[in-house]
Parts: sequence; C-alpha cells; structure tokens
Amino acid sequence: MKTELISKNNYATRRKAKSSISEYIENFYNTQRRHSALGHFTITEYHNLKSK
Repeated sequence: MKTELISKNNYATRRKAKSSISEYIENFYNTQRRHSALGHFTITEYHNLKSK
C-alpha cells in the first residue's frame, strides 16, 4: 500500500488521507490485488473459497 498509493499522493489533510486509504482497501486491495501468500487469489476470492 505504501508503494502503490501513499508514496504517489500528497495528502493535504489526515481526513483526505484516511478517505483515500479506506477507498483503496475496499475497492482495490481486497477485491482486485492478488496476494502470493493466498495462492495468488484476491482476499475476497480467498475468503469465498474458505467459506465453501
């Protein structure tokens, strides 16, 4: 997250930073970004597989 989001932005306020980071986690990190530790599944895919 630090390399993919935070270092590319200059946040004017904490509120803007918090909003941006929350949006990143909900809309990209959990749903689209693949994680090698999870067998190259997204977090959402991994949780769906585990719940079956």
